[in-house]
Formats: sequence, C-alpha cells, structure tokens
Amino acid sequence: MVSTSAILSAILLLSVHILHLKMALAETFIVGDDQGWDFEMQNWPQGKRFNAGDTLVFIYDRNQHNVVAVNRNGYVSCQVSPPNARVYTSGHDEIKLEAGLNYFISSIPGDCQEGMKIVVLGRYIESY
Repeated sequence: MVSTSAILSAILLLSVHILHLKMALAETFIVGDDQGWDFEMQNWPQGKRFNAGDTLVFIYDRNQHNVVAVNRNGYVSCQVSPPNARVYTSGHDEIKLEAGLNYFISSIPGDCQEGMKIVVLGRYIESY
C-alpha cells in the first residue's frame, strides 16, 4: 500500500512541474515592436495572442512618457484614478499580464488622447 506521504510528495512534484511548464510557456512582447511605446498604439495588440503570465515590455523616453496600469474607466477617460492605478516611469518597464483585460495608458497630458493606450486580453491557461 502506498503511504500518504508518498502520495503528497507525488502531488507536490507534479504541481511543481506544471508551474515550471506554465512559466516556460510565458512569452515576452515589446509593446509597439520596433517603434516602442508611442502614439497610435491602440491597434498594436490585434493579431497577437496573449496569456496571463506573459510579460509586456514598455520601452520609451522616461522624460517624455510613462505607463500606467488602469481600469476600464481610466482607459476610456484617459484619467488615472488612484489608488488602483500603478504608475511606471523607468523607460523600460516589464509588466506581467493578469488574466482578463489589462488596460495601459500614458498619463502625460495629451499622450493618451493621441493614442498612447492599449488594452490586452490575458487569456487564462488551465493547469492539467
């Protein structure tokens, strides 16, 4: 008969393998590709497939722009409403996608209105 500790060890080992598989499948995307994080970004996500856990890399001039993770209302209105918004200002920000819709804007006056905003769907990957 197999002991309970052997079964628990096997379950733990299997869970670790699944976690590593999910991490290995995660991709990294440069927002805006060669252009980087810039104006007229709304269409950049089209035709790409994103999963929760993938990383978006925002590359931009930190003296001119920023990246703010906002909710839907912030995306539509181009307004940052703390405390929910996360502001990034390094010029090379790496942000992991969450499951569901992820909204990003630049909060520098005029940027979002000129199209410096994207919405990305992070698909949830089932663990098997």
